[in-house]
Amino acid sequence: MNRVKTAFLLTALTLILVAMGHALGGRGGMMIAFVFACGMNIFSYWFSDQIVLRMYGAVEVTEAEQPAYYQMVRRLTSRAGLPMPRVYIIPSDSPNAFATGRNPEHAAVAATQGIMRILSPEELEAVMAHEMTHVANRDILISTVAATLAGAISMIGNMLQWGAIFGGSRSDDDEGGGVAGALAMAIIAPIAAMLIQLAVSRSREYLADEGGAKLSGRPLALANALRKLEAGSRMLPMQDARPATAHLFIVNPLTAAGIAQLFSTHPPMEERIARLERMAR
Repeated sequence: MNRVKTAFLLTALTLILVAMGHALGGRGGMMIAFVFACGMNIFSYWFSDQIVLRMYGAVEVTEAEQPAYYQMVRRLTSRAGLPMPRVYIIPSDSPNAFATGRNPEHAAVAATQGIMRILSPEELEAVMAHEMTHVANRDILISTVAATLAGAISMIGNMLQWGAIFGGSRSDDDEGGGVAGALAMAIIAPIAAMLIQLAVSRSREYLADEGGAKLSGRPLALANALRKLEAGSRMLPMQDARPATAHLFIVNPLTAAGIAQLFSTHPPMEERIARLERMAR
């Protein structure tokens, strides 16, 4: 099923980029955008995990450097019957964690310094079990590809809009339109981001919570961890977090209120905790 989702996501984003190219440069722009989209699809499949890890300054650690953390991941990996992933620490005080990679054989898990400070060993193990469930369910490919392509679309959109403002766009008489194309970009970029959020279904977080609770054997520990992470993330949002990568984390690293919550990549925290508490009972 995730292969179908990934194929749908790549196709949708390719069509969006091609439409952007046509709006800004006519047929020529459309062809350039198509070639660029194909290149981005291939590049993001192979290298998107490294891009995301570098984006957050994640540092790979060994068992000698972080014995408790590393052994915890290895223990969960053994229980789940998965290959050992690479293990990273993110130098951020905001408490959070995520998994990335194109498949279980090329997976990585990352936790912030902040999460290690506020969680007990049992709670941290439950969180890492959640992330290993993402690896086992093969959620990580679609999540990481989505993050990379969404970021590329937003970046290109901003560049082209500024180019139109300062006279770098095509004439309105040309096919595709210059200023009109830039205005279209202002609309298409947020729509593209929304499509990314919709493609990365909230349901996978529920499944990862359930799988993490079973893998760790501690549903209440995961529920308590989510409470702490929600409160900690609100008090100390991740300063360098980006909307395109927010869905990777176990809790949303960005603050969302009001109507913005309707488009959040994460399900309501109250419901996630309630489901875990029902599992414990």
